[in-house]
Amino acid sequence: MARIVLINIAAAQGATAWPAVATALAGSAASVLDARSATVFGDSLLGLVLRFTAGDESTLLAALRAALPEAQLRSQELSEAAYAALMAEQGAPRQVLSLMARRVTSEQLAKVVAIASAHGLHTEGLERLSAAAPLEGGNKACLELKLSGQVLNAEALRAELLAAADELQMDVALQADGLARRHRRLAVFDMDSTLIQAEVIDELAKAAGVGERVSAITERAMRGELDFRASFKERLALLKGLDVSVLDSIGASLRLTEGAEALFAGLHRLGYKTAILSGGFNYFAKQIQARLGIDYVFANELEVVDGKCTGVAVEPIVDAQRKADLLRELAAREGLTLEQTIAVGDGANDLPMLGLAGLGVALHAKPLVRQSAKQAISTLGLDGVLYLLGVKDGD
Repeated sequence: MARIVLINIAAAQGATAWPAVATALAGSAASVLDARSATVFGDSLLGLVLRFTAGDESTLLAALRAALPEAQLRSQELSEAAYAALMAEQGAPRQVLSLMARRVTSEQLAKVVAIASAHGLHTEGLERLSAAAPLEGGNKACLELKLSGQVLNAEALRAELLAAADELQMDVALQADGLARRHRRLAVFDMDSTLIQAEVIDELAKAAGVGERVSAITERAMRGELDFRASFKERLALLKGLDVSVLDSIGASLRLTEGAEALFAGLHRLGYKTAILSGGFNYFAKQIQARLGIDYVFANELEVVDGKCTGVAVEPIVDAQRKADLLRELAAREGLTLEQTIAVGDGANDLPMLGLAGLGVALHAKPLVRQSAKQAISTLGLDGVLYLLGVKDGD
């Protein structure tokens, strides 16, 4: 009668367990139903599910103990029902939880594991995606947890993770682990306060002497308190008469958001197409396009007559709906599904495109946007998006 046997092996640090296991297996009559292994700080962990149609596992176990005298071996026979249950577990839904912070603490890790466990998710693996942490200081860190189990109440789980992130100064992103996560190919970005550390219309307003009036409107629009299209026209009207000679100096002063260059270098290596979808101005978006090697730019035109801003908006205005429409158009142009896209932004006018994209990320966003977006990054820079794709610093 056939026997199904599970064998777990933990080999001491420095041991090369697999060659010895392979040699011992070659001398057995077992068929391999499943095999798993991992190396954790030099220690080898192996699991084998074997089927014996003749004889039993005693000869194999003796060979393994002789070849790996310091290893811990544990074996157990599985009934057909137990084997079926074990394999069913392998087919359970998989989730990936990304824990990001300037420096990950034990309290942060314990908190996210406890929340996941309370929602029926089991931690099956853990890997560091960031570079090795220095003993002192540290600029960014990311641990990726592999979880199994079905998310039964996604809204409650997300609320708990967001609350923990606020409490412990970290970012936590939970995603389904599947092919879509690893096969996205289009990334679109808001510009102002996302790719650059400024709201350009506010900088223009300062030059026009109406800085405080315009920045107050901008702030309310980004929080979702005002309609973007109406607020944009109102702010633009206040710039009437501004001499365009100030554009060059403002453009030269714009600073990229932390991690922007690293993110785009990584996306280009992965074969992504990239785009700016901005409610800001094309004049400045073209400058950012050149600096980062971005493929497409869609932004608003600043109308100028006789060297002066007219204060009139040029249609079509790139507002919230226009951004969402452009995302659809670009995905279709590139032959991609929306699930294969990424969108990153910070304002309420970014929410429609963040909701459409397979991965929508609110970056250093207002509370409404952070709570509404699928994912949020508030502690790290733009290159934290690469961690959400499973990319390691050394890749």
